[in-house]
Amino acid sequence: MRRPIIPGLVLADSWLAPYEREIKARMRLFDSQMERITSKHGSLMNYSLGYKNMGFNRAQETGAWVYREWAPGARELYLIGDFNDWNRKSHPLTRDSYGVWEIRLPALALQHNQKVKVHVVGSDNIGKDRIPAWIRYTKQDPQSYDFSGVIWESPQPHHWKNKKFKPSSIKTPLIYEAHVGMAGEEPRLHSYREFADNILPRIKNLGYNTVQLMAVQEHPYYGSFGYHVSSFFAPSSRFGTPDDLKYLVDTAHGMGIAVLLDIVHSHAVKNMAEGLNNFDGSGGQYFNAGERDALHPDWDSCLFNYGRGEVMEFLLSNLRWWLDEFHVDGFRFDGVTSMLYVHHGHEPFTDLGCYFNTQVNLDAVTYLQLASTLVQQVKPGALAIAEDMSGMPGLCRPVDEGGLGFSHRLAMGLPDYWIKLIKEVKDEEWSVGDIWHTLTNRRYGESNIAYAESHDQALVGDKTLSFRLMDAKMYSEMGCDSKSGVVDRGIALHKMIRLATLAAGGEGWLNFMGNEFGHPEWIDFPREGNDSSYQHCRRQWSLADNKQLRYQFLLAFDKAMLDVVQAKNLLGSRPARPVNLDEKNQVLAFERGDLLFIFNWSGDQAIADYQLPAPAAGTWRVILDSDKACFGGFDRQDDKQRHLTDKSQNLSLYLLPRSCMILARENISWHG
Repeated sequence: MRRPIIPGLVLADSWLAPYEREIKARMRLFDSQMERITSKHGSLMNYSLGYKNMGFNRAQETGAWVYREWAPGARELYLIGDFNDWNRKSHPLTRDSYGVWEIRLPALALQHNQKVKVHVVGSDNIGKDRIPAWIRYTKQDPQSYDFSGVIWESPQPHHWKNKKFKPSSIKTPLIYEAHVGMAGEEPRLHSYREFADNILPRIKNLGYNTVQLMAVQEHPYYGSFGYHVSSFFAPSSRFGTPDDLKYLVDTAHGMGIAVLLDIVHSHAVKNMAEGLNNFDGSGGQYFNAGERDALHPDWDSCLFNYGRGEVMEFLLSNLRWWLDEFHVDGFRFDGVTSMLYVHHGHEPFTDLGCYFNTQVNLDAVTYLQLASTLVQQVKPGALAIAEDMSGMPGLCRPVDEGGLGFSHRLAMGLPDYWIKLIKEVKDEEWSVGDIWHTLTNRRYGESNIAYAESHDQALVGDKTLSFRLMDAKMYSEMGCDSKSGVVDRGIALHKMIRLATLAAGGEGWLNFMGNEFGHPEWIDFPREGNDSSYQHCRRQWSLADNKQLRYQFLLAFDKAMLDVVQAKNLLGSRPARPVNLDEKNQVLAFERGDLLFIFNWSGDQAIADYQLPAPAAGTWRVILDSDKACFGGFDRQDDKQRHLTDKSQNLSLYLLPRSCMILARENISWHG
C-alpha cells in the first residue's frame, strides 16, 4: 500500500512532527502484517474465520465432526468426554507440522449438550485435562465446581427476527453499561432472558440507544466482574445458554438498541483447569514467557503474546465470532492501556515522547489496529471503544493516518475528577474554570465517551456519586416528605454533574445501571468475605419506581436530559464552546448544538438579573430546569417566561443556587 509522505496523524497535529519516524514505523508494521495475512489467507476477513476451522466443527460434505487444537509444544492430545466415558487413551489426535492437532469423528459420535475436554500431555510430560481453547459453551458442575466444555448444537436454534438492524443507525452512542447477573432485584443470579424481558424496556424508555454488556465471556470466578476470562468463545453459562444470549441481542435490536460486548483481550485468567495458561506445557504458547513478562503485576493474570501469528488469529477470530454468531454491534476493549505499554501504565505520561518510546508494545499496537480494521470490515458503523487512561495520540484516528482506528475512547479522567472534587474540595471553592477545562480537555479530532461514573465507582471499596454526596442519609431521608439539607444538596449536585459531563464531556455518554436514579448501595459479589451473599449483587429498581421516594426524581431528570440530547443530536454537534466562566459567582455557561447550558454551582447564592452573553440574539426559553418539582427541585422558576436578548446580546436571568438550565432559541426548531 502506498502511504503519504507525511502521516495524516502528523498533519492533523503538528506537535507530533518530532515523532513522524515512529508513526511511520507503526504504519509499516501494520502493512507488513496485512501483507503476511493477505498473501496466505487472501484477506483479513478470511483470516478472521479461524473459528470455522479450529475447535469443534462439522465437515461440510459429510457432517462428520472435526476437532482441531493448536498445541505446538504438546507431546500427545486425546479427546475425552461423555461420548467415550472419559477414556484418556481411546481417541488420540494427530499433529501436523504447524502444531495443530486433529481428530475426526462420525456425525453421531458427539451429541448436543455432551461434556468434553481434551487430555494434553505437555512438553513438560505432565498430563492434564483441559477445556478446548475454542470451545463455544461450558458448564460448571454444581457439586465439584469443575468446568467442562459442552457441545452446543441446539435442537431449536434461535431464529433471528431483527436482521436488518445496523449499528450505523445509532447517530451518537448513549450507552447503558450493564451486568446481566446482577440486573434483577432479587439476591440471586439473573439470566439473559430476564434481562431482555425486564431490563431492556427500562433502558429503551429512558432513551439509551446502546447497551454494553459486561461479563459475557466465560469466567470461572463470578467476583472478577468478567475480567478474568477462561473461555473466550463461550458466553457465560451462569446467565443461560448461547440461544438465550441471542434472544437478548435480537430483542435489543427490535427496540432499536445496539449491543456492545465488553471484550477482554488484554489478559486472561491464569487458572489451568479452566483457562489457556500453559496449555501445551511449554510455559508460553498463547502468553508471554518468562517470569517478568508472563503475569500482569496488578491483575495476577496471563499476558497475551501479540507478536505470535496464532495468538493474533485466535483473538481476531474471537472478535469475528461474536460479530457473526451473536450479531453484536461492536466492543468496548478492556485494559487497552495495559496492552499498549510494556509497563502496563505504571509510568507517568509526562510528555508526548512517552507514547513513542521503547516502552510501547508495538505488537499490541499492530494487533489493535488489525482489530479495529476488522470490526469495521465485518460490520460498518460498529463501535470500537478503547479503555485507555494514558491518552495515546491517534487512538481514535484512522489506521491509514497512523492511528489505531478506534471509534471512541473512554474519558476516564472525568469520574476520577468528580470523585476527587467531592472528596477534597469544599463546595464554595469549586472552580468553574477547572471544571470546564477537565470536561473539554481532549485530543482534537478523537471522539470521547463521557461519563461521570461507571461500574468502577460502584464496587465495594469505592462509592458512587450519590453515595458520596448523601452517604448514610440515603437510608433514612430519601422519603418525599423528609426534610434533609444533605439530600437536597446531593440530588442537586447529582443532576448538575451528570448534565455538565454529558453535554460538554464528549461525543457519547455512558451510564452504569442504577446510577441514573442514584442507586444507594455498592456492588459486592458473593465471596468468602461476605458469606457468599448476593445481598449487594443486584439492582433495586423498586426504589426508583416508588412514588414515596426521591429516587424517582433523579430517574426523571436522566430521561429528560437524554430526550434533549436525542432531539438535538447534541453529541453529534461541534464541541461545546464556553460562554461564561464566572469564578466569583461560580457560574458556568456554555453553548452546544444551538443550546445554552447554565450552571450555578454556588450552594447559597441566588442571583437575580444575572447578565449573560447569549450565543445569538433573539428570544430564548427554558427547555430543561433542574429545579422543577418533578426533578426533586422546588419549582422556583416560571417555565412559561421568555428571555429576550438586549442590544448587547445579553440575557437577564435569575440563577438559583445549585441548579442548572438548558435554554433554546425560539426560532430554532425544537421538538422536545
